[in-house]
Parts: sequence; C-alpha cells; structure tokens
Amino acid sequence: MKRSLGLASVLLLFMVAPCLAGFFDDLVREVLPSPTQQDSLDNSTIVKGLKEALATGTERAVTEVAKPDGYFGNQLIKILLPDKIQQAADILGRIGYQQQVDDVVLSMNRAAEKAAPKAASFFGDAIRQMTLEDAQGILQGGDTAATRFFENKTRPQLFAAFKPAVARSMDQLGTARAYKEMIGKYDVSPLASLAGIPSLDLDTYVTDKALDGLFIKVGEEEKKIRTNPAARTTDLLRKVFGK
Repeated sequence: MKRSLGLASVLLLFMVAPCLAGFFDDLVREVLPSPTQQDSLDNSTIVKGLKEALATGTERAVTEVAKPDGYFGNQLIKILLPDKIQQAADILGRIGYQQQVDDVVLSMNRAAEKAAPKAASFFGDAIRQMTLEDAQGILQGGDTAATRFFENKTRPQLFAAFKPAVARSMDQLGTARAYKEMIGKYDVSPLASLAGIPSLDLDTYVTDKALDGLFIKVGEEEKKIRTNPAARTTDLLRKVFGK
C-alpha cells in the first residue's frame, strides 16, 4: 500500500499549474480531494487525485496551443506544407512568390489555433470517465502514459469536432483561395515539375496536424512534472521529490 501511496502522491499534482481558468475550474473542484484526505489515499481518492492533475495538465496544453502563435510560433508543432508541395513552394519562393507561400502556412496555423479550445470538453469527458484500471495504467506507464490515454480515448472525436472548425477558419482566412492561387502560379512556372502537384485535402491535413501538435504539447506537460524539479511548486511536490 505504501508503494501505491507513493506513486499516487507523485502523480497527484502531475502537470499542476498555479491556477485554473474557465471550463477546467469546475472539473478540478469536482475531482480534487480535500487536504484531510491526502494522508489516507484509497483507490477512489487516487483516481480523483490523478483526474485533478490531468485536468490541469490538459488545460495548460490547450491554452498554450490556442493562443496567437501557439502553433505558428512553435517550431516543434508549426504546421508546414507536405513535403511534395513544399518542393513546389520552394520553387515559387525563388521566383518571387514567397509571400503567397508564407500566407498559406500562416493561415493554416491560425486555423489550428482557433480550433484548439474545442479540445477542452473532450479531455474533460475522458477524465470524468476514467476507471481505476485506466488510472493504474497511467501510474505504472512511462513518461507519456497519460498522453497516450488521451489520444486513444479522444482523437476520433477531436478530429470530428476540429475539422469543421478548421474548415470555417480557413474559409474566413482565405486559405483555400490562397493555396489554389499558389498552386496556379506553380503550374505556369517555367520551373514547374512535369509530375505536377499531388492533390491535397487541406481541411483533413490541417486537422490531423493540429491534433498531432496538441498531443505533443500534452506530452510535454506530462513529462515536465515527472522530470523537472523546477515544476514542483507545491508543498506536496517538494515533500515527495525533496529527498
């Protein structure tokens, strides 16, 4: 029991931020155990504590990617053109159309940033529905066990919710129009490849890349509390990790 208690305490504030906002406030109040319970954690309280930690971590990840330049300003998750289309974009850049290429890339990332807040409710549902078995798998898993849990539980639903939002944003931003104009310029370029440009479903492509980036950020938040002493900002974390 002591070993289980130690693991639960380590993960209790896994990915904890100083404060919560919006949607996640209610979720955290719902699942956070009271201070008097923390000294005698049973399985039920372990699950509650882990849910609180996951709620905080996912809130931080969603907030990070949803802000301006959340995708565009982060080279790890910035959405770029597919390789074969990037080859055409490179040619266009060399003959004076770099601004058009840049506009397409920027608008794809802006669409992902606008869609990102939709992830909050799906993460919340996955957390509320977490079972003891799920919690044990996360406690006993590796550095990204929680991230894998979220991706397995929510990715199909997130894709269905993100894609219409991405499509609307790209329509408002003129992404499809800018992309077609970019490809049109390539088609008439004297440097254009005889092989032509592969077709691309922009809505699907940007949605998939947006979700890839979101889960990368969730994974970063998960690893931070597990491995970085500077992230252990509460008395409980200092007590657990101080030795």
